[in-house]
Amino acid sequence: MDAYEAVFTALAHPARRRILLTMNFEGGAMSAGGIADMFEHAWPTTTRHLKVLEAAGLIVQERQGRSRLYSINRRRLDLVREWLEWFHKAPS
Repeated sequence: MDAYEAVFTALAHPARRRILLTMNFEGGAMSAGGIADMFEHAWPTTTRHLKVLEAAGLIVQERQGRSRLYSINRRRLDLVREWLEWFHKAPS
């Protein structure tokens, strides 16, 4: 899977978009527990969403003692911005 496909596949699910938006408004990083508290579904479902986001390079994980802190990888989000810029350019 190429980088664009991985990123857009990860962004296709509303729960993953919600995770990224919430993380952004929380300063760009959140604990795993804080992310899980956003949802009513089971922890394994949240874990799957986090793994998809991480595999796409949209978030990175850092261990802090016994907990995990997830942070947005803003450089990876540049792929989306750069791709969308094509629609703002005049055709040649």
